[in-house]
Amino acid sequence: MRGAVLVAIAAAIGNLLQGWDNATIAGMSLLLSFLPMQSEPTIEGLIVAMSLIGATVITTCSGPVSDWLGRRPMLILSSVLYCLSGLVMWWSPNVNVLLLARLMDGFGIGLAVTLVPVYISETAPPEIRGLLNTLPQFTGAAGMFMSYCMVFRMSLKDSPSWRLMLGVLSLPSLIYFALAIFFLPESPRWLVSKGKMKEAKQVLQMLRGTDDVSGEMALLVEGLGVGGDTSIEEYIISPDNVLADSQEHAVEKDRIKLYGLRRENLGLQSLSWGRVLLVPSPVMGACLTRTMFSLWIPWSLCSGAFMRSSRSQAA
Repeated sequence: MRGAVLVAIAAAIGNLLQGWDNATIAGMSLLLSFLPMQSEPTIEGLIVAMSLIGATVITTCSGPVSDWLGRRPMLILSSVLYCLSGLVMWWSPNVNVLLLARLMDGFGIGLAVTLVPVYISETAPPEIRGLLNTLPQFTGAAGMFMSYCMVFRMSLKDSPSWRLMLGVLSLPSLIYFALAIFFLPESPRWLVSKGKMKEAKQVLQMLRGTDDVSGEMALLVEGLGVGGDTSIEEYIISPDNVLADSQEHAVEKDRIKLYGLRRENLGLQSLSWGRVLLVPSPVMGACLTRTMFSLWIPWSLCSGAFMRSSRSQAA
């Protein structure tokens, strides 16, 4: 079970990078004097909103593509997009290149926001699945807090570098890329849906820390109906005899929706980006303090889940 907790923490770094980017672009909005934009609010708005546009576009196809290629390759692609966009923003010589980098960054954000909760749900054991699914919110808030601290420190300089402020995103992205390549396994649920039973069993044994995973494997095989179409949003779990008697009724009764669209993110990001332009430094300090305290509840939940799994392993 400890393996599932560590895998969930590693996957949730994608949401940390999302929070990092949201806070960084909010702080960087104060430094747009590097280009003649005081009279061009449209360009300023595009720089801020381009990542959200990219995220909106990529989420329309992230589900079907991840059903086809797998969850792990899409998380790897997300880390690559994060890293490349950070490097391009670090180098960008003009507004057009900066807009392209922000769009690429939005693609990475869209993949992470939609697929990390799915990946955690499919790898976490049922008894702590809800707790582990608080990790994306926790890491997102943590990323915002760390980024605001960085922006505040850099803004104290006489001539802060907007390129460095945006390009720093590439450094934690490298860590995310390394974890996605060398540590994150493929989702066992996706492997079962593709008929790769041996690989799914090996992944489950690693995640659960035990060789006896036959019960969970049986539930996955029965629930997914291997050989049929599998949707990323819903899975059917029902006993064979119930399906045989009334398959249509069982489908309607036992449908489980694993995740939904995170519509609340749109309003949160809009407020985050605009708030920095409206408040003075003392109020910003209060916002940082509030963000720090907001990390406590999800941190306590996740640390409790990790300690519980450690005690169960010791027992």
